[in-house]
Amino acid sequence: MTSSGTLTPVSTKDDDLSALPVVPARHPWRWVGVAFVLVLAAQFVHGLVTNPAWDWPTFARYFTAQSILTAVGTTIFLTVFGTVLGFALGIVVAVLRMSKSPFLSAVGWTYIWAFRSIPLIVQLLFWFNISYLYQRLSLGIPFGPEFVSFETISLISPMGAAVLGLALHQAAYAAEIVRSGVISVDRGQLEAAAALGIPRFRQFRRIVLPQAMRSILPNAANEVISLFKGTSVVSVMAIGELFYQVQVIYGRNARVVALLMVATVWYIILTTLLSIGQHYVERYFARGDRR
Repeated sequence: MTSSGTLTPVSTKDDDLSALPVVPARHPWRWVGVAFVLVLAAQFVHGLVTNPAWDWPTFARYFTAQSILTAVGTTIFLTVFGTVLGFALGIVVAVLRMSKSPFLSAVGWTYIWAFRSIPLIVQLLFWFNISYLYQRLSLGIPFGPEFVSFETISLISPMGAAVLGLALHQAAYAAEIVRSGVISVDRGQLEAAAALGIPRFRQFRRIVLPQAMRSILPNAANEVISLFKGTSVVSVMAIGELFYQVQVIYGRNARVVALLMVATVWYIILTTLLSIGQHYVERYFARGDRR
Protein backbone atom coordinates (compact mmCIF):
# COMPACT_ATOMS: atom_id res chain seq x y z
CA MET A 1 0.00 0.00 0.00
CA THR A 2 1.29 3.48 -0.94
CA SER A 3 1.14 6.62 1.14
CA SER A 4 -1.99 7.70 -0.72
CA GLY A 5 -3.78 4.57 0.43
CA THR A 6 -3.93 2.68 -2.91
CA LEU A 7 -2.98 -0.99 -3.31
CA THR A 8 -0.08 -1.97 -5.56
CA PRO A 9 -0.09 -5.35 -7.35
CA VAL A 10 2.36 -7.87 -5.93
CA SER A 11 4.60 -9.51 -8.52
CA THR A 12 4.52 -13.32 -8.31
CA LYS A 13 6.79 -16.00 -9.76
CA ASP A 14 3.99 -17.26 -12.01
CA ASP A 15 3.60 -13.84 -13.59
CA ASP A 16 7.30 -13.76 -14.35
CA LEU A 17 7.21 -17.21 -15.97
CA SER A 18 4.21 -16.39 -18.15
CA ALA A 19 6.18 -13.62 -19.77
CA LEU A 20 8.92 -15.95 -20.91
CA PRO A 21 8.87 -17.08 -24.57
CA VAL A 22 7.92 -20.69 -25.27
CA VAL A 23 10.73 -22.49 -27.09
CA PRO A 24 10.04 -25.97 -28.54
CA ALA A 25 12.35 -28.75 -27.41
CA ARG A 26 15.11 -29.47 -29.84
CA HIS A 27 16.27 -32.98 -30.63
CA PRO A 28 19.41 -32.68 -32.75
CA TRP A 29 20.38 -36.33 -32.36
CA ARG A 30 17.06 -37.39 -33.84
CA TRP A 31 17.94 -35.55 -37.02
CA VAL A 32 21.39 -37.12 -37.00
CA GLY A 33 19.78 -40.57 -36.76
CA VAL A 34 17.29 -39.77 -39.52
CA ALA A 35 20.07 -38.52 -41.80
CA PHE A 36 22.17 -41.62 -41.09
CA VAL A 37 19.30 -43.99 -41.94
CA LEU A 38 18.41 -42.04 -45.10
CA VAL A 39 22.03 -42.18 -46.30
CA LEU A 40 22.15 -45.94 -45.72
CA ALA A 41 18.82 -46.40 -47.52
CA ALA A 42 20.00 -44.29 -50.45
CA GLN A 43 23.20 -46.30 -50.73
CA PHE A 44 21.26 -49.57 -50.63
CA VAL A 45 18.83 -48.43 -53.35
CA HIS A 46 21.71 -47.12 -55.44
CA GLY A 47 23.42 -50.50 -55.16
CA LEU A 48 20.25 -52.31 -56.18
CA VAL A 49 19.94 -50.16 -59.29
CA THR A 50 23.55 -49.91 -60.42
CA ASN A 51 25.09 -53.24 -59.37
CA PRO A 52 24.75 -55.65 -62.32
CA ALA A 53 25.27 -58.65 -60.04
CA TRP A 54 21.64 -58.37 -58.92
CA ASP A 55 20.72 -59.47 -62.46
CA TRP A 56 17.31 -57.77 -62.66
CA PRO A 57 16.58 -58.99 -66.23
CA THR A 58 16.68 -62.58 -64.96
CA PHE A 59 14.53 -61.56 -62.00
CA ALA A 60 11.93 -60.03 -64.34
CA ARG A 61 11.92 -63.12 -66.55
CA TYR A 62 11.23 -65.58 -63.74
CA PHE A 63 9.16 -63.50 -61.31
CA THR A 64 5.89 -64.31 -63.09
CA ALA A 65 6.99 -67.57 -64.71
CA GLN A 66 4.37 -70.30 -64.62
CA SER A 67 6.55 -72.61 -62.52
CA ILE A 68 7.05 -69.86 -59.93
CA LEU A 69 3.33 -69.00 -59.82
CA THR A 70 2.49 -72.67 -59.34
CA ALA A 71 5.04 -72.84 -56.51
CA VAL A 72 3.50 -69.75 -54.89
CA GLY A 73 0.11 -71.49 -55.02
CA THR A 74 1.62 -74.56 -53.33
CA THR A 75 3.12 -72.36 -50.61
CA ILE A 76 -0.25 -70.70 -50.00
CA PHE A 77 -1.94 -74.13 -49.93
CA LEU A 78 0.48 -75.41 -47.28
CA THR A 79 0.07 -72.23 -45.22
CA VAL A 80 -3.73 -72.28 -45.31
CA PHE A 81 -4.13 -75.95 -44.47
CA GLY A 82 -1.35 -75.87 -41.88
CA THR A 83 -2.96 -72.84 -40.22
CA VAL A 84 -6.55 -74.10 -40.26
CA LEU A 85 -5.74 -77.61 -39.07
CA GLY A 86 -3.11 -76.36 -36.64
CA PHE A 87 -5.37 -73.85 -34.92
CA ALA A 88 -8.31 -76.28 -34.89
CA LEU A 89 -6.16 -78.86 -33.09
CA GLY A 90 -4.55 -76.11 -31.01
CA ILE A 91 -7.94 -75.08 -29.62
CA VAL A 92 -8.57 -78.68 -28.55
CA VAL A 93 -5.13 -78.89 -26.92
CA ALA A 94 -5.72 -75.54 -25.17
CA VAL A 95 -9.00 -76.86 -23.74
CA LEU A 96 -7.16 -79.93 -22.49
CA ARG A 97 -4.43 -77.72 -21.02
CA MET A 98 -7.00 -75.65 -19.10
CA SER A 99 -9.04 -78.67 -17.99
CA LYS A 100 -9.59 -79.18 -14.27
CA SER A 101 -8.78 -82.85 -14.80
CA PRO A 102 -5.09 -83.42 -13.93
CA PHE A 103 -4.90 -86.23 -16.50
CA LEU A 104 -6.32 -84.17 -19.40
CA SER A 105 -4.21 -81.17 -18.42
CA ALA A 106 -1.12 -83.40 -18.42
CA VAL A 107 -2.03 -84.70 -21.89
CA GLY A 108 -2.26 -81.15 -23.23
CA TRP A 109 1.00 -80.12 -21.54
CA THR A 110 2.82 -83.19 -22.88
CA TYR A 111 1.68 -82.50 -26.45
CA ILE A 112 2.86 -78.89 -26.28
CA TRP A 113 6.16 -79.89 -24.67
CA ALA A 114 6.88 -82.60 -27.24
CA PHE A 115 6.05 -80.71 -30.43
CA ARG A 116 7.74 -77.50 -29.33
CA SER A 117 10.89 -79.41 -28.40
CA ILE A 118 11.36 -81.20 -31.74
CA PRO A 119 12.57 -79.05 -34.67
CA LEU A 120 10.09 -78.69 -37.52
CA ILE A 121 12.44 -80.21 -40.10
CA VAL A 122 12.82 -83.33 -37.93
CA GLN A 123 9.05 -83.67 -37.63
CA LEU A 124 8.57 -83.30 -41.37
CA LEU A 125 11.20 -85.92 -42.16
CA PHE A 126 9.67 -88.26 -39.58
CA TRP A 127 6.20 -88.07 -41.15
CA PHE A 128 7.73 -88.33 -44.62
CA ASN A 129 9.40 -91.61 -43.61
CA ILE A 130 6.60 -92.97 -41.42
CA SER A 131 6.14 -95.93 -43.77
CA TYR A 132 9.52 -97.27 -42.68
CA LEU A 133 8.16 -97.67 -39.15
CA TYR A 134 4.59 -98.70 -39.93
CA GLN A 135 3.98 -100.39 -43.27
CA ARG A 136 0.25 -100.67 -42.61
CA LEU A 137 -2.31 -98.77 -40.51
CA SER A 138 -5.52 -100.46 -39.43
CA LEU A 139 -8.83 -99.66 -37.73
CA GLY A 140 -10.39 -102.13 -35.34
CA ILE A 141 -10.63 -103.19 -31.72
CA PRO A 142 -7.44 -102.38 -29.75
CA PHE A 143 -5.35 -105.54 -29.38
CA GLY A 144 -8.15 -107.34 -31.22
CA PRO A 145 -9.39 -107.96 -34.75
CA GLU A 146 -8.82 -105.42 -37.51
CA PHE A 147 -11.72 -104.14 -39.60
CA VAL A 148 -9.94 -101.98 -42.20
CA SER A 149 -6.25 -101.62 -43.01
CA PHE A 150 -4.27 -99.32 -45.30
CA GLU A 151 -0.77 -99.26 -46.69
CA THR A 152 0.97 -96.31 -45.09
CA ILE A 153 3.00 -95.41 -48.16
CA SER A 154 -0.19 -94.95 -50.20
CA LEU A 155 -2.16 -93.28 -47.39
CA ILE A 156 0.34 -90.51 -46.55
CA SER A 157 1.73 -88.80 -49.64
CA PRO A 158 4.63 -86.31 -49.46
CA MET A 159 2.13 -83.42 -49.57
CA GLY A 160 0.01 -85.07 -46.89
CA ALA A 161 3.09 -85.59 -44.73
CA ALA A 162 3.99 -81.92 -45.16
CA VAL A 163 0.52 -80.69 -44.18
CA LEU A 164 0.41 -83.12 -41.26
CA GLY A 165 3.82 -82.08 -39.97
CA LEU A 166 3.09 -78.36 -40.31
CA ALA A 167 -0.34 -78.68 -38.65
CA LEU A 168 0.88 -80.74 -35.69
CA HIS A 169 3.81 -78.39 -35.17
CA GLN A 170 1.59 -75.32 -35.43
CA ALA A 171 -0.98 -76.76 -33.02
CA ALA A 172 1.50 -76.72 -30.13
CA TYR A 173 2.11 -72.99 -30.50
CA ALA A 174 -1.53 -72.21 -31.29
CA ALA A 175 -2.62 -73.96 -28.09
CA GLU A 176 -0.47 -71.67 -25.95
CA ILE A 177 -1.64 -68.59 -27.86
CA VAL A 178 -5.30 -69.51 -27.33
CA ARG A 179 -4.74 -70.42 -23.68
CA SER A 180 -2.94 -67.14 -22.93
CA GLY A 181 -5.75 -65.18 -24.57
CA VAL A 182 -8.48 -66.93 -22.58
CA ILE A 183 -6.76 -66.61 -19.20
CA SER A 184 -6.10 -62.90 -19.86
CA VAL A 185 -9.84 -62.20 -19.46
CA ASP A 186 -10.73 -61.06 -15.96
CA ARG A 187 -12.42 -63.93 -14.15
CA GLY A 188 -14.63 -61.48 -12.29
CA GLN A 189 -16.54 -60.80 -15.50
CA LEU A 190 -17.47 -64.48 -15.80
CA GLU A 191 -18.56 -64.57 -12.18
CA ALA A 192 -20.76 -61.51 -12.77
CA ALA A 193 -22.23 -63.09 -15.92
CA ALA A 194 -22.94 -66.31 -14.04
CA ALA A 195 -24.66 -64.31 -11.29
CA LEU A 196 -26.91 -62.76 -13.94
CA GLY A 197 -27.87 -66.23 -15.19
CA ILE A 198 -26.18 -65.90 -18.61
CA PRO A 199 -25.63 -69.37 -20.15
CA ARG A 200 -22.01 -70.56 -20.29
CA PHE A 201 -21.89 -70.73 -24.09
CA ARG A 202 -23.15 -67.18 -24.35
CA GLN A 203 -20.62 -66.10 -21.73
CA PHE A 204 -17.85 -67.48 -23.91
CA ARG A 205 -19.24 -66.07 -27.16
CA ARG A 206 -20.18 -62.59 -25.95
CA ILE A 207 -17.73 -61.94 -23.09
CA VAL A 208 -14.65 -64.15 -23.23
CA LEU A 209 -14.07 -64.47 -26.98
CA PRO A 210 -14.20 -60.75 -27.96
CA GLN A 211 -11.71 -59.85 -25.22
CA ALA A 212 -9.50 -62.88 -25.71
CA MET A 213 -9.23 -62.21 -29.44
CA ARG A 214 -7.47 -58.92 -28.73
CA SER A 215 -4.67 -60.89 -27.11
CA ILE A 216 -4.81 -63.86 -29.46
CA LEU A 217 -4.76 -62.08 -32.82
CA PRO A 218 -1.31 -60.40 -32.77
CA ASN A 219 0.43 -63.59 -31.68
CA ALA A 220 -1.68 -65.75 -34.00
CA ALA A 221 -0.86 -63.51 -36.96
CA ASN A 222 2.84 -63.76 -36.16
CA GLU A 223 2.54 -67.55 -36.08
CA VAL A 224 0.75 -67.60 -39.44
CA ILE A 225 3.48 -65.44 -40.99
CA SER A 226 6.16 -67.66 -39.45
CA LEU A 227 4.39 -70.73 -40.81
CA PHE A 228 4.14 -69.12 -44.24
CA LYS A 229 7.91 -68.61 -44.33
CA GLY A 230 8.46 -71.94 -42.60
CA THR A 231 6.90 -73.78 -45.52
CA SER A 232 10.30 -73.42 -47.19
CA VAL A 233 11.46 -76.22 -44.88
CA VAL A 234 9.36 -78.74 -46.83
CA SER A 235 11.83 -78.32 -49.69
CA VAL A 236 13.76 -81.18 -48.04
CA MET A 237 10.83 -83.41 -49.05
CA ALA A 238 11.11 -82.37 -52.73
CA ILE A 239 7.71 -80.65 -52.66
CA GLY A 240 7.41 -77.91 -55.27
CA GLU A 241 6.82 -74.94 -53.01
CA LEU A 242 8.38 -71.54 -53.71
CA PHE A 243 11.85 -72.02 -52.26
CA TYR A 244 12.25 -75.52 -53.70
CA GLN A 245 11.25 -74.33 -57.18
CA VAL A 246 13.72 -71.44 -56.97
CA GLN A 247 16.45 -73.91 -56.01
CA VAL A 248 15.59 -76.11 -58.99
CA ILE A 249 15.80 -73.18 -61.41
CA TYR A 250 19.06 -71.71 -60.17
CA GLY A 251 20.49 -75.22 -60.07
CA ARG A 252 20.02 -75.27 -63.85
CA ASN A 253 21.06 -71.73 -64.82
CA ALA A 254 23.33 -70.74 -61.87
CA ARG A 255 21.49 -67.40 -61.46
CA VAL A 256 21.43 -67.77 -57.69
CA VAL A 257 21.00 -64.14 -56.58
CA ALA A 258 18.29 -63.27 -59.10
CA LEU A 259 16.25 -66.37 -58.23
CA LEU A 260 16.65 -65.79 -54.51
CA MET A 261 15.33 -62.27 -55.06
CA VAL A 262 12.31 -63.76 -56.84
CA ALA A 263 11.52 -65.81 -53.73
CA THR A 264 12.27 -62.88 -51.44
CA VAL A 265 9.93 -60.46 -53.21
CA TRP A 266 7.11 -63.03 -53.29
CA TYR A 267 7.55 -63.67 -49.56
CA ILE A 268 7.47 -59.92 -48.90
CA ILE A 269 4.32 -59.43 -51.00
CA LEU A 270 2.39 -62.26 -49.35
CA THR A 271 3.57 -61.32 -45.85
CA THR A 272 2.45 -57.74 -46.48
CA LEU A 273 -1.01 -58.96 -47.52
CA LEU A 274 -1.22 -61.06 -44.34
CA SER A 275 -0.19 -58.03 -42.27
CA ILE A 276 -2.90 -55.89 -43.89
CA GLY A 277 -5.48 -58.56 -43.15
CA GLN A 278 -4.24 -58.72 -39.57
CA HIS A 279 -4.71 -54.96 -39.20
CA TYR A 280 -8.36 -55.04 -40.27
CA VAL A 281 -9.21 -58.11 -38.18
CA GLU A 282 -7.61 -56.55 -35.11
CA ARG A 283 -9.50 -53.32 -35.72
CA TYR A 284 -12.76 -55.29 -35.94
CA PHE A 285 -12.26 -56.99 -32.59
CA ALA A 286 -11.02 -53.76 -30.99
CA ARG A 287 -14.41 -52.08 -31.42
CA GLY A 288 -15.51 -50.51 -28.16
CA ASP A 289 -12.04 -50.73 -26.67
CA ARG A 290 -11.33 -47.47 -24.89
CA ARG A 291 -7.68 -48.12 -24.16
